[in-house]
Amino acid sequence: MNAPETVSIINRFFLALDDLKAMGIIRGKKTFTDRYGIDRWNLNKLQKEPEKWPFDSAWIVYLCGDFGVSPKWLILGVGKRFDRNPESPDLKRVRRVYEVNKKVNNDN
Repeated sequence: MNAPETVSIINRFFLALDDLKAMGIIRGKKTFTDRYGIDRWNLNKLQKEPEKWPFDSAWIVYLCGDFGVSPKWLILGVGKRFDRNPESPDLKRVRRVYEVNKKVNNDN
């Protein structure tokens, strides 16, 4: 069982993923799970029952480091959701590299 504080973090995690999808930065959960080698079904179970399923703290690093989500907002629920503009050149560069690598891997 996850503590109530962890459930709050999980809920904000999914809010951030939804925002990234709405902004067109990711296509959806599958984009995120494929990129980081996460089992999508585990992520779906976690979203449906955040109090029950384990949450990998590395996912916080991915959202904050690669997509500009504010760690303060994600963990504490205070401040702005994004501490960097998800459309900033450095984050766009990360996404371009990912898309190129994905295409190369799919072509092989």
